[in-house]
Amino acid sequence: MSDPAARKPAPPKPALERWLEDGLFRSRWLMAPFYVGLVIALAGLVVVFANEAWHEFVHLTSMSPEEAILMVLSLIDLSLAGNLLLIVIFSGYENFVSKIDTGDDEDRPGWMGTVDFSGLKMKLIASIVAISAIALLKAFMKLAEGADISDRTLMWLVIIHVTFVVSGVFLALMDWLSGLTDKH
Repeated sequence: MSDPAARKPAPPKPALERWLEDGLFRSRWLMAPFYVGLVIALAGLVVVFANEAWHEFVHLTSMSPEEAILMVLSLIDLSLAGNLLLIVIFSGYENFVSKIDTGDDEDRPGWMGTVDFSGLKMKLIASIVAISAIALLKAFMKLAEGADISDRTLMWLVIIHVTFVVSGVFLALMDWLSGLTDKH
């Protein structure tokens, strides 16, 4: 037979404690302007992308293959930055502010509502590593074309890229270890 004392309802919380907890819970909405700002930044990135594409496409017929590849890499770089912003906007808002109600919209991305903070970190670092890799590849291609890029600049690009890769590996390792300890 179970202990009758264990079935007693918890005593009501004092009004001050309820008020404080309610205020803390509602304070999550202070994050909403950050996500609105990121949406504005995404719109700005669209303008930069369109400007870059326009300036590059005008010279498309006179481009060398290497210049065309550099153009594509620049556009991919901007696209990855846009993807990174979208991931942060959607995941951050849903994880920290409120669920986004899209109803039964068939265009809702499959990952929306399923990316937790750990998944968000991994998506962020993967995007940053990809952006860094593109910057490094662009520098190497410019160097191959005869551009004057200093050894110091190349060294720092490599160091930054390796730092991002190592950081990503350590974040993945920490998440993996955390997953092991959660099972115990």
